[in-house]
Amino acid sequence: MERIIEEIREDLSRRITVAADRLADRTLAEDPAYAALFGRAELRERIRRGLRQSVEGLERGIRGLPVELADARAAGTLLAEQGLPLDSLLRTCRRGGRMVWQTLGEAVAAHDPAALPRLLPAAPVLWDVLDQLTDAVADAYRRTQAARSDRDREHRAALLDALLDGAGPPQGPAARLGLPERGRFAVVVLAASASGGPGGPDGPDGPPEADGLRVLWRIRADGETGLVELGHHPLESVREMLGPLGARAGVSPVVDTPADLAGARRLAALALRAAPAPGGPCTALLDERLPAALVASQAELAGRLRQVVLGPVLALPAEDRRVLLTTLGTWLTCQGSTTYAAQRLYCHRNTVSNRLRRLEQLTGRTLSDPAHVVELALAHAAVLQRVNAPATSSAPQAPPSPPSPPAGPTPAGTARRSPRPPG
Repeated sequence: MERIIEEIREDLSRRITVAADRLADRTLAEDPAYAALFGRAELRERIRRGLRQSVEGLERGIRGLPVELADARAAGTLLAEQGLPLDSLLRTCRRGGRMVWQTLGEAVAAHDPAALPRLLPAAPVLWDVLDQLTDAVADAYRRTQAARSDRDREHRAALLDALLDGAGPPQGPAARLGLPERGRFAVVVLAASASGGPGGPDGPDGPPEADGLRVLWRIRADGETGLVELGHHPLESVREMLGPLGARAGVSPVVDTPADLAGARRLAALALRAAPAPGGPCTALLDERLPAALVASQAELAGRLRQVVLGPVLALPAEDRRVLLTTLGTWLTCQGSTTYAAQRLYCHRNTVSNRLRRLEQLTGRTLSDPAHVVELALAHAAVLQRVNAPATSSAPQAPPSPPSPPAGPTPAGTARRSPRPPG
């Protein structure tokens, strides 16, 4: 077989050139990806080199020598950098392999038809060579594409950091990320999981997106931050998007320009700090948690608020403290309804009234005074935030407030402004 190839070498080279012309024309006609990248002369030369590599590989294989794969790897790397789809590349490789076998048979038949049976043992050698060349091209392509994806991901992360951290003018990063100069944007901050990793599912693209929302995720060790382009969708759609994640999240208000995103990120982080206690999925929109966010934003004043307003309660034995703070939190959650609070606490309405009256005596505040109710509500929020903070503390702890009361009219006899029963 080696002698036959040597005898037909000149004719085979000419036929390979003709085959490269045919394959180049077919590829340009059927594959827009190639047509967008190459002219006919350049593509024909690339295909001709590939076909010749296959023939040279066959010769080496027949002699028991390893196939030279350096040129195939270089071709795979270059085509990946140029952006040719891998499917297009592999399809052309397969067509080229079939053409090499067909051309080899034609050259042998033209030289000596009686020698054609002697060509058959070369078939498995050629297919093995073609597999090696194709694998080398594909492996180099995938490695290059992975490295390119890493670079693109790092570049996008740097652009997102510039926007979300407010580092420099926002116009350049926003334009490179495809964000409009004006629109409707929000920022989402997810809490880190208990294991210290991001709160959402693993993956290079971050958590899933809702229909119609474009989200750019920035994954860090302490959690994940998402830049949401809302379009015409309401802010509530962000809550629907985050629901399947099962993670605690804070959501900023809507902002109009990329220049406002750094501030929105700070507000989203504040909303997360103001979110209800851990233990279940919760997405906190800042505008729904403003009192708690106000407390969270002023740690020093929150400490004074806890001590000045609820200090006598916090000084009680643990069980007494827990009962009074739970009752206060439930009464606040139930919008000042002693009846609803009693239902939530599984006790009599008079028991709730007695507990709240004792709380009034300890704090010097009355629940019939709106100003005092505001102080107590904020101080209670400060206690909960201290309890729910990640860092441990020796301060007395209180349980989180129960869920919101059921919708419906206030029952007759419910005390809205004061826990005292009517005389």
